[in-house]
Amino acid sequence: MKSALTGLALCAGSTVFVAGAHAGAEPHALEHVLVSVPLHRQRSETALPVTVISGEALRAQAAATIGETLANTPGLANASFGPGVGQPVIRGQQGPRTAVLVNGLGSADAASVSADHAVSVEPLLADSVEVLRGPATLLYGGGAIGGVVNVIDNRVPSALPDAVTGGFEQRHDSAADADTTVARLSFATGSLAWHLDGLYRDWNAVEIPGLAFDRRAIADLDESGDGYIANSDGRTRTGTLGLSWIGDLGYIGLAYNRLDNDYGIPPGAHDPHDPLAPGEDHHDAGIRLDITQDRYDIAAERRDLGVLQAVRWRVSYSDYQHRELEGSGEVGTVFHNTAWEHRLELAHRPLAGWTGALGVQWLDRDFGAMGAEAFIPEVDIQRRGVFLVEDYHLDAWTFELGLRVDRDSTTPRNGPRLSHTAVSGSASVLWAFHDNYGLGLAFSRATRAPVVEELLSNAGLADINDCVVHAATGACEQGNPALDTERSHNLDISLNIDQPRYSGFVTVYYNDFQDYIHLADTGLTVDEAPVLRYTQRDARFVGVVAELRVPLA
Repeated sequence: MKSALTGLALCAGSTVFVAGAHAGAEPHALEHVLVSVPLHRQRSETALPVTVISGEALRAQAAATIGETLANTPGLANASFGPGVGQPVIRGQQGPRTAVLVNGLGSADAASVSADHAVSVEPLLADSVEVLRGPATLLYGGGAIGGVVNVIDNRVPSALPDAVTGGFEQRHDSAADADTTVARLSFATGSLAWHLDGLYRDWNAVEIPGLAFDRRAIADLDESGDGYIANSDGRTRTGTLGLSWIGDLGYIGLAYNRLDNDYGIPPGAHDPHDPLAPGEDHHDAGIRLDITQDRYDIAAERRDLGVLQAVRWRVSYSDYQHRELEGSGEVGTVFHNTAWEHRLELAHRPLAGWTGALGVQWLDRDFGAMGAEAFIPEVDIQRRGVFLVEDYHLDAWTFELGLRVDRDSTTPRNGPRLSHTAVSGSASVLWAFHDNYGLGLAFSRATRAPVVEELLSNAGLADINDCVVHAATGACEQGNPALDTERSHNLDISLNIDQPRYSGFVTVYYNDFQDYIHLADTGLTVDEAPVLRYTQRDARFVGVVAELRVPLA
């Protein structure tokens, strides 16, 4: 198949089975209950800017990467670096300002460090994806100023399934000759709930019409990528086993997930200064990333504890590593990320009309890189946070308040500790002035501490010529240990419509940043690569997001 079918994805077949299900299904789907919000409310009951993709909509949108899955959602975009990489962009923000979570805890990969690093989540195995923006992001850290993408699956079952349920799906994408096989199974034995899933994806080089490079840069047309993008193939394998004990007042369970991901970065993407060496064999050229991750999750919930409606606890341990292989197959750079993360939520019953949750979150992370592209030193990272969210209902009005305090510490192996305190707050109001209409106003003040790449990339060099060039950007990126916290004042105004014949929303947002952290050109060069230094200045982002849905039948 050539260009006529390029970009066409075909679902070869899919099957979902249920054994012992009750007859007489609901005539219509119930509204999704928000999992990312501790109070577990429906979307229509909050003024927080939340987008939910679940059910058949998720099945239709799910793709190989989380960025591609969300790309057609208003206000979201995909930062692609080839078919193996797709990082989400929320209202123009990505990287450390956009947090990707798995069931409320970080994905624990190296995606925020570089644009060519994949996010270690699998959309095709998700039950739903919830995207939080504005004040809602304080639930998971003030640093996620852009937004939070929470990928929710059933790896730790929270309820006993009524029957043996499962699914099998086979997909084929003609553009890259990609085959994807997905399988899921859930069942119960007594008070134990089991979950198993697995995915295998294999794809070849992406087909395109014509040449991948300008003829003027090519010495040998046979090796130019005529009709395809060289080194864009890959393979992904992942599987999960989960088990929970379910009681009348709660549950406790654990899960293990293994991810193996191998993909190529097309020539020229990783070295823009010399995209094609004359006579080079481009089947062997380019960088390949070999990613492995072992992740363990524990989740527990206990309900009806006096004044507490529920106590929820989650913990994850992740051992992540990826090797960047040069064209000859030699290991050039190794990134590793070992992380422990805990999250505890105490949801209380109404007190003087207010309902809410108090939570604590802490992270211990050992991160670093070794090898040719090791521009970040070995560091120990600690993050401690406490948050409080409350809401109050009065007739057609809903009022919501939030407060979060974080303490971040970054300690290089051979350097002083760098610590920052971030205080964030939010307030929102929802006015349901009609059964089918709601008007929301949300304001937040968010504070983000600088992350390791902004603080310590190539920092402390005695000679700028010793700088390690970041191949993904083709630049020498210099961190700045003197960076202060980044502060943002955010305003969201939204109108939601839910009529039988049509539905949709319109949101206007305004983000005013003080000391926005960004890379600035210093005017210097190292081996023809520009030297960029992290610095701070004020910035402003303004936008409108709108969606209208009209059923045709």
